[in-house]
Amino acid sequence: MTEPDPGRAHVIAGGFPPGSMGGHDHDYARLRLLELLAEKAVPATVANDFSDIGKWLGVSRLLITYVAGPYPNADQCNTIRSWLETGGRWLALHGTSGGRAERVEGSRQRRTVKSEHHALLGCYFLTHPPIREFRVEVSAEDSPITRGLGTSFVLEDEPYFVELQDPAATQILLTADYGPDAVSPAIGTLYAKDTSLRPDGRTRVLGYIRSVGKGGVTYIALGHCHNPAIRAARAFTDPADTTPPWFRVPWETGAFITLLRNAIAWGAEV
Repeated sequence: MTEPDPGRAHVIAGGFPPGSMGGHDHDYARLRLLELLAEKAVPATVANDFSDIGKWLGVSRLLITYVAGPYPNADQCNTIRSWLETGGRWLALHGTSGGRAERVEGSRQRRTVKSEHHALLGCYFLTHPPIREFRVEVSAEDSPITRGLGTSFVLEDEPYFVELQDPAATQILLTADYGPDAVSPAIGTLYAKDTSLRPDGRTRVLGYIRSVGKGGVTYIALGHCHNPAIRAARAFTDPADTTPPWFRVPWETGAFITLLRNAIAWGAEV
């Protein structure tokens, strides 16, 4: 693969199956990401999934993914890995840690299937309790990704449970202690135990950076957004759902936008 072109980005934002919202307002997230890239005069291409990833990575320095369902298959993972090894950088957001989900007998929920994608990304999505407010602790204040955030910040978002795949090679940037009432019925049913917990038994990783050859991956679990059409579909299947019809809080919170700006500067080298 050729040397990535400095300063160019490729953005993948979309749900599965094709055309599905996948529980997220990908149009809004895509728009905000493109606005942030434009602030830095970073030219960008866009896609809804990973089907033509090789064509765009060859001319890109930075890959940004905000997806709910689409994930790279084994061949596409090999393409991304080769690109990372030559100096490419991947900013993976929120649902990127998901992927193919399988049915589980006796449950309405589905279980994420661990694949080559998670090994390359460095984490694996388990579940999340309902949206709540929580404090995010900054574990590495000297990282270019967390510059300007201080020691912590408060955010309302989906409290993600993700399992690190290679902790020894991962620099943890963000963690959170959601408290004892942040529980999910998926733990103990879909998943035998909560492998997202750190050794202290309380905190979970919400952001990290890891090197891959000359390049690297930054993952940030924050950033949920949805619109009334998405919530209407959820309310139909779960009448007890009281989540507000519009939710864009992380994207309206200074700390999250600072994270994105920092990560774009890190990835596009601007």
